[in-house]
Amino acid sequence: MSIMMSMSPIMSSTPPPSPPSPLVSPSPSSSPTVLPVRSIPGSYGWPLFGPISDRLEYFWFQGPETFFKKRIDKYKSTVFRTNVPPSFPFFLNVNPNVVALLDCKSFAHLFDMDLVEKKNVLVGDFMPSVKFTGDLRVGAYLDTSEPQHAKVKKFAMDILKRSSNIWVSEVETNLDIMWDSVETSLSSSSSASYIVPLQKFIFTFLSKCLLGADPSTNSKIAESGYAMLDRWLALQLLPTVNIGILQPLEEIFFHSFAYPFFLVGGDYRNLSEFVEKEGKEVLKRGQTEFGLSKNETIHNLLFIMGFNAFGGFSVFLPSLVNRIGSDKGLQERLRKEVREKGGSTLSFDSVKQLELVQSVVYETLRLEPPVPLQYARARKDFKLSSHDSLYDIKKGELLCGFQKLVMKDPKVFDDPESFKPDRFTKEKGAELLNYLYWSNGPQAGSPSESNKQCAAKDYVTLTASLFVAHLFRRYDSITGSTSSITAVEKAK
Repeated sequence: MSIMMSMSPIMSSTPPPSPPSPLVSPSPSSSPTVLPVRSIPGSYGWPLFGPISDRLEYFWFQGPETFFKKRIDKYKSTVFRTNVPPSFPFFLNVNPNVVALLDCKSFAHLFDMDLVEKKNVLVGDFMPSVKFTGDLRVGAYLDTSEPQHAKVKKFAMDILKRSSNIWVSEVETNLDIMWDSVETSLSSSSSASYIVPLQKFIFTFLSKCLLGADPSTNSKIAESGYAMLDRWLALQLLPTVNIGILQPLEEIFFHSFAYPFFLVGGDYRNLSEFVEKEGKEVLKRGQTEFGLSKNETIHNLLFIMGFNAFGGFSVFLPSLVNRIGSDKGLQERLRKEVREKGGSTLSFDSVKQLELVQSVVYETLRLEPPVPLQYARARKDFKLSSHDSLYDIKKGELLCGFQKLVMKDPKVFDDPESFKPDRFTKEKGAELLNYLYWSNGPQAGSPSESNKQCAAKDYVTLTASLFVAHLFRRYDSITGSTSSITAVEKAK
């Protein structure tokens, strides 16, 4: 499922202001003790009525971003108590009470594994049925204190490392197929939706790189594998996401109950059988080298590929196309950099030389992170620090950060609402990577078995950079949005 949002880029005609000084510390443990201790403002309201009221405001009357902004203004604090969906009537075992953390400094606590745990909180206190993941709690739901977490994380990092020798070639080959499809559609129409070709591209290159499996060996998977993943993702996440269709239909049919697995049982069985049959080498390695059972290997592979990678790219890449496709001046600069500095052939090393391309990728991630919310549960009592106060957090409290607002923290990012293509260039830009949170940790961080940072963090940004570089090797210009392409001009 892709929830894609677009914003028009705002270019400043005046030089950017000096960076805030000093920047906040990326480490919560270094919080100064001179800050005043403040009671956490906000309220959960009356039982049942409070969560229902907040849910309706979150989804219907305000939308997620306005919901959090209004409460920041109301409480004069970026840390406060509130409720987040899902909630009553048919989520009786889900506690919607959270402490919201909406600035970079408080948000950083969500990734300090000495202070918080991540057991079963991928989407808050709500957890989709384990039937969606083969009756297993896959790695994303495991805390770092659970022995199985280290096995799954090491396995994931090993897959990525071993796939690095074919990653770039598979991305390029399948991007050519995608753009050929878009051009064919444009030859007979003034506008071409690229979402299906994009998702087929993502599904195919990920299958080959992560699973060692070629979708073309199975006609059903080759034609509809991407759609199977879409449906599987949608049913798990519908209670927690803002769709934007006619209310109150959205509230009644999408946010009031969890959808049962049997609706996508056939899809998931087809995908599992595909992994089992075509990914034998990867499955064997999971069992013999990392101590996972066959079922654990299959279902963790499907989750890594389908939920983390396919779902994330399906949201992020259209946001990137929208940013680039609506700004001809930016395209000119990107095209020049790609052709002058990108080398004779594309590679991970060559795109690392493309400073502007990488900065555009980072800036898109800052304003439009693929995962809107991050959660963690307090492992123990501790003092949480925002920019201006300390707060007492009690063991067991659920902490929640809305990334789109956190990444607009004015104490860290100058002119935070604006899309600035050069924001992450030069020395200042490199320092800001300490505060670019989109991957369950900062962009400057390193994934390991002892943390919950996305194992593919660097592969995501490098793949997005490859996407942009390939685009400007193939085209001189492109006009597009988050859903369609209206014009392309082939490279001369």
